[in-house]
Amino acid sequence: MTVRQSRTDAPTPSPRTEALAPRRFPAGFTWGAATAAYQVEGAVAEDGRTPSIWDTFSHTPGAVLHGDTGDTACEHYHRMPDDVALMSELGLGSYRFSVAWPRVRPDGGAVNPAGLAFYDRLVDRLLAAGIDPWLTLYHWDLPQALEDAGGWTNRETAFRFLEYAASVHDVLGDRVPTWTTLNEPFCASLLGYTAGHHAPGRRDGAAGLVAAHHLLLGHGLVVEELRRRGVEGERGRLGVSLNFTVADPHDPTDPIDVDAARRVDSLHNRLFLDPVLRGRYPEDLLTDTQDLSWAGASWTEAVRDGDLALIGAPLDVLGVNFYHGNAVSGHPHTEVMARDADKPPRPTSSPFVGSEHVTFPSRPLPVTDMGWEVQPDGLRRLLVRLHDEYGAPPIYLTETGAAFADAPDGQGRVHDPDRIAFLDAYLRATQEAIAAGVDVRGFFHWSLMDNFEWAFGYAKRFGLVHVDYADQRRTPKSSAHWYAELARTSTLPEGEPERWLR
Repeated sequence: MTVRQSRTDAPTPSPRTEALAPRRFPAGFTWGAATAAYQVEGAVAEDGRTPSIWDTFSHTPGAVLHGDTGDTACEHYHRMPDDVALMSELGLGSYRFSVAWPRVRPDGGAVNPAGLAFYDRLVDRLLAAGIDPWLTLYHWDLPQALEDAGGWTNRETAFRFLEYAASVHDVLGDRVPTWTTLNEPFCASLLGYTAGHHAPGRRDGAAGLVAAHHLLLGHGLVVEELRRRGVEGERGRLGVSLNFTVADPHDPTDPIDVDAARRVDSLHNRLFLDPVLRGRYPEDLLTDTQDLSWAGASWTEAVRDGDLALIGAPLDVLGVNFYHGNAVSGHPHTEVMARDADKPPRPTSSPFVGSEHVTFPSRPLPVTDMGWEVQPDGLRRLLVRLHDEYGAPPIYLTETGAAFADAPDGQGRVHDPDRIAFLDAYLRATQEAIAAGVDVRGFFHWSLMDNFEWAFGYAKRFGLVHVDYADQRRTPKSSAHWYAELARTSTLPEGEPERWLR
């Protein structure tokens, strides 16, 4: 697998060192693909939509690689019927999409019927094609007007989120079976408010922790309201999608490295996992961050009586997003993992507030075009941990995938054997977790098509479907044909990737 390594002197291991036998997934396993509104829709000023924080951020010089924006993206807003037809051709059982808050409630204000009408049509198209809609309410596109009032550092934003979610449920609640409140609150909070790597691009230290709490509060408020409306059992499922790392100490015999890994696990994983599944923040996190203040007081003043009971209400599903883990050290290292390769020029900070000293030494593992390690065993260990330590509800892998430098060949075909090998390895790791007793019920590939990849613009391609951004032509890659066969049979196919080139 792949063309780059996390250490230049290390051999490239391959997940396909020998022929691998076919393996079947459990009956009823869901096969899907995922996108997000700002990454695919375009039409950013049509039918009443107003700017989100990502519109503002992407137009900020130096914030996004090559100055790219989501103004056009994949034109999914206008090409949606054809895109749903393509999903059907690929045999997808479910499509995970997000709703654009500034399309539904422009500027965070009154409901915009024209914006909701798009998602009404989308859901009807999906159902007519036999594809289950999997709806995400928040995939980072906060209305800019709400950010101007403090954004997620303002507690009132959680209540505006509740109003927005209720508006979406009013129209789609009779047809959408699965509702995800948040996607990757780690990115929306610590990358957006502490590191400045994501919108709104703030570098305000403990603001990321306050934003994280208010995001989780919004999650809890929405879960409470949708439960009140009867979303449970046959009337739907509620969940949240968290993105995880697996933090391994660079030297497991060094207490400083062990502590550094604990800190990363705390801020990346347990800051969100513990309140959602245990109704409390981790004690070590509170100790590590007790001296961090926001607006003249400890950031923990954002946590009010009753908040954690709301946040920790039972869920029907847990969405797991996993791309890679990390070796972590508390010492300086000159040879570090190429995290988020080819960063935009705008200065950023560490998202690990209070633990900015941690480093991420490189390991002899293959890496993707993002500079992210390919680590299927990390996925297996994560899934087992969620089962053993947290007693997690049924798990769906709501995002897993890899970016590679895909391009059409002379016949216009797009051959991506590295992606097929990546998926095969990660899915076999998933099967090992299932065999160990973990209740994993579905897999959503990130992403359905190449799209606007946040701060990396259009430079990174994760899609099963290649998009020519000059004319919006969609070309299913060899991985799309491989995945279609997997969706049809629910069995990891035998044979080398060349078999799937069409």
